[in-house]
Amino acid sequence: MSDLKTAALEYHASPRPGKLSVELTKPTATARDLSLAYSPGVAEPVREIARDPELAYRYTGKGNLVAVISDGTAILGLGDLGPLASKPVMEGKGVLFKRFAGVDVFDIEVEAESPQAFIDTVRRISITFGGINLEDIKAPECFEIERTLIEQCDIPVFHDDQHGTAIVTAAGMLNALEIAGKSLPEAKIVCLGAGAAAISCMKLLVSMGAKIENIFMVDRKGVIHAGRDDLNQYKAVFASETDKRTMSDALEGADVFVGLSGPNLLSAEDLKRMAPNPIVFACSNPDPEISPELAHSTRNDVIMATGRSDYPNQVNNVLGFPFIFRGALDVRATRINEEMKIAAALALRDLAKEPVPQEVCDAYGGIKLEFGREYIIPKPMDQRLINVVCDAVAKAAIDSGVATLPYPKHYPLQSVEDVFKG
Repeated sequence: MSDLKTAALEYHASPRPGKLSVELTKPTATARDLSLAYSPGVAEPVREIARDPELAYRYTGKGNLVAVISDGTAILGLGDLGPLASKPVMEGKGVLFKRFAGVDVFDIEVEAESPQAFIDTVRRISITFGGINLEDIKAPECFEIERTLIEQCDIPVFHDDQHGTAIVTAAGMLNALEIAGKSLPEAKIVCLGAGAAAISCMKLLVSMGAKIENIFMVDRKGVIHAGRDDLNQYKAVFASETDKRTMSDALEGADVFVGLSGPNLLSAEDLKRMAPNPIVFACSNPDPEISPELAHSTRNDVIMATGRSDYPNQVNNVLGFPFIFRGALDVRATRINEEMKIAAALALRDLAKEPVPQEVCDAYGGIKLEFGREYIIPKPMDQRLINVVCDAVAKAAIDSGVATLPYPKHYPLQSVEDVFKG
């Protein structure tokens, strides 16, 4: 761990502090270049945009620029450490946007005394951007913040901790259920955790066919049931009419366990309570709710996913958000709606069933990757993601009426470089 700490700090500090920089996209070698970049030439696009605000997309970088914004109240698994401490994470998110989908990012850390102050700040600067990615904001405030900003802004607003996790989880879940010979509408699901990611995961699964009466959500006080009077409006949606009170009760005969909580909270004894071919998504990072070693030694029929890159079936948000925003930006969508989220999940589901190119296998040490118990979710280095997911999201935006541009001429994409062609 000390070696990792040293390497991580050195990585962020040298040879230049931070992970992002601003690059020039136009020539600046001559006096004429500078006269076009700034005064007097810059006055011409100013006049055009004043005449027609949509021309900001033609004459500025707005259409390929996403704000990654946080108040630092829920940083990774570290908690409320404040907005400044969140800056390395927000820069990291920008790295992933640029690396995987060619999307430019400004990271913005907001010191806000209340959710409303945060909302007001983001709304006032939203005109700068083509989209807003909210990040590391605690529940339940994050739900109201996102809902209000979606209403008040005419660009996509997306809280990745909620929806990115949900989309990737749903994709892997559908494949795991297929392999286990089960269906989403019939699956009995136990979700340990009732924060932003957990609630959004369950909501998306319901949108895709899960029965809410088959979902048992568990928080620090036990099963969320209809007799409890301590539930906020977001948890109350999942309040079951049940006599089950503990996670052990809920896991009896369960098909699926989704953990979005903390380390080592699923015991071997509880895993044994689950139905044949149990599906376990233990997504707590860096330490899952149950280690894959313990899970596999307890049940040889378990289908296991974690949030870690050193085990098979990593539930990794980078499979979603860069390509979801890329697709949304390319058709200038006004929001990222449920249809676009479902389209992204189904695209990821289907890609995992396709033959895996050798270069992807080589990127992961030459291991053989093929659809099955240890490969239910695509790998982040799979270059087909920028084609498959962007395409699905763009089409869903058009079909659902939130796109303001037609299907992009440069689709299908094959690489990040293709983003800038056409």
